Amino acid sequence: MAYDSDIGTADGQSRTVTVWSDIGCPWATLALHTLHAQASARGQQITVNHRAFPLELFNRMPTPKFIVDAEVTVIGGKRPDLGWRPWREPECTYPVTMLPALEAVQAAKDPAVGGLRASDELDTALRAAFYIDHACISISSVVLDIAEGCGHVDTAALADAIASGAGRAEVYRDWQIAQGPKIQGSPHVFARSGFTRHNPGVAYHWSAPPPAGFPVFESYSDRWAAELLDVLAAPAD
Repeated sequence: MAYDSDIGTADGQSRTVTVWSDIGCPWATLALHTLHAQASARGQQITVNHRAFPLELFNRMPTPKFIVDAEVTVIGGKRPDLGWRPWREPECTYPVTMLPALEAVQAAKDPAVGGLRASDELDTALRAAFYIDHACISISSVVLDIAEGCGHVDTAALADAIASGAGRAEVYRDWQIAQGPKIQGSPHVFARSGFTRHNPGVAYHWSAPPPAGFPVFESYSDRWAAELLDVLAAPAD
């Protein structure tokens, strides 16, 4: 695949992984967990550039809780290392939107806030807060509380950025780009040497269209992450 800065395909010099996703997408969170875990096990440093695939803008509605709950159950049952738990907080605290969290991840890319490393660290922390701690990450103050635990995020700078609307234009830009044919959904992973995978390693289907059916998680292979890490570790073209 040729270099395309709009979607994040990289030239031969780049060691950056571009991941299009929604924080509220369990499949995307599985993919990112797999990638980070394998990189850590190999002692390999990676740079992740997060791009927004805002499902609620595509669907013109919040992602239904019953869909997320069902997917969390089947993924968490197959991959207990994720540490996910069924939602146990009052339903009135369930996030109605992921836009503030997605915007904060984009805003964190500013070098004044911390750059790509901070953005990835915040994205990881927000996903853990949602899937494990059941935090209402629709609220900017909650996002900032989570950012306090991220060592590479300047929380004061992030608070100023959020107050000025930073990150919103980037999320809407990504939404527009993702309506094209090259981005197939959340998650979609791109890297150099033509590496591209949509929902990598996953084989699943719904037994019937929701809400009537159930997600059937047929299999999962993490070989895609090893392949990607090999690509990034190889000498530049």
